[in-house]
Amino acid sequence: MIITKTREEIELMRESALVVSKTLGMLATELKPGVTTAQLDKIAEEFIRDQGATPGFLGLYGCPSTLLTSVNEAVVHGLPTDKPLENGDIVAIDCGAIKNDFYGDHAYTFTIGEVPPEVEQLLKVTKESLYKGIAEFKFGNRVGDVGYAIQKYTEDFGYGVVRELVGHGLGKKLHEDPEMPNYGRRGKGKKFIEGMVVAIEPMINMGTHRIKQLEDGWTIVTADGKPSAHFEHDVALIDGKPEILSTFKYIYQALGIESDEEDAFRQEVLTV
Repeated sequence: MIITKTREEIELMRESALVVSKTLGMLATELKPGVTTAQLDKIAEEFIRDQGATPGFLGLYGCPSTLLTSVNEAVVHGLPTDKPLENGDIVAIDCGAIKNDFYGDHAYTFTIGEVPPEVEQLLKVTKESLYKGIAEFKFGNRVGDVGYAIQKYTEDFGYGVVRELVGHGLGKKLHEDPEMPNYGRRGKGKKFIEGMVVAIEPMINMGTHRIKQLEDGWTIVTADGKPSAHFEHDVALIDGKPEILSTFKYIYQALGIESDEEDAFRQEVLTV
């Protein structure tokens, strides 16, 4: 059952989402060769608590960490380790936080130093597909419309769309109805209704869409060992249109990037 939110609850969820956004922005300043994901996990937990929030992943389903850090061929759910990041790596950082009893949950794939052009393109296309999907999250559309938009855009570049892992509804639980696959058919699936809040999160592989799980019981990697990218936003349906609650602008501020990619999906332009 889809649990819709009032305008007041959506604004509380925006606060939760922005806790995560600020955390990712802080982490962007720390990412460099030699840093370990375990170090990032420690400072992320402290930063989230300093914002009056609670880490959303820590302890949930037995998760041992605040962050999920997926490096190179890891798709999602990578556990932080003491292995230093190296020049040329990519790392998808997925983070959750609870504030006002609501979850924020989003993700960004970062580059460490210089990465090959084909990897840069994978990240660029995956992030672009996120906004292709968000644009279809509107009144009258269905789950399949979002999935189709992401799938069509990324498969046209020859990439693999992960099937087993999907986006989801978001609220007082991290995972609510509906599931939001990154593939699908237009006009199929549950209909979008006013007040829905979802996490849309394309997980796109450079090669095959097939995946496997490592022995740690968490980390999901590509079956062919090629890189994977993951980007995620929290989005509400307000006045029949998508309203992004999270933001990458703190990341862009830290990295010196200018972008207006989110502005079309906000009633008020967010300044940071």
